[in-house]
Amino acid sequence: MFLAPQYRNNLIMMTPEKIQQQLAQGMVTEHLSVVGDGRHFEALIVSEAFSGKSRVQRHQRVFQVLGDGMRDEMIHALSLKTYTPQEWAAQAVPVQINNLQKSAKN
Repeated sequence: MFLAPQYRNNLIMMTPEKIQQQLAQGMVTEHLSVVGDGRHFEALIVSEAFSGKSRVQRHQRVFQVLGDGMRDEMIHALSLKTYTPQEWAAQAVPVQINNLQKSAKN
């Protein structure tokens, strides 16, 4: 089967584990979890690197770490919840990222 180069990367299946591994290698985190269905993902990231950064700057940092996965559309959609350790500790109710897990089962 012949595929034009711009479509070949779409055959590479991205997994939550691959994204989590890539993030863990690219930044220091205190908490990191990723869920997803192969194209749509949710990530919860707690890192001191987010201190003093706006939400946009935090997301840019994550996208920088993920690099080609975002540019080549191996990751079609990524929902991010980013916290500093202090913000994470102040959460009254633990944040969960299980929307995709629920919808994937339906």
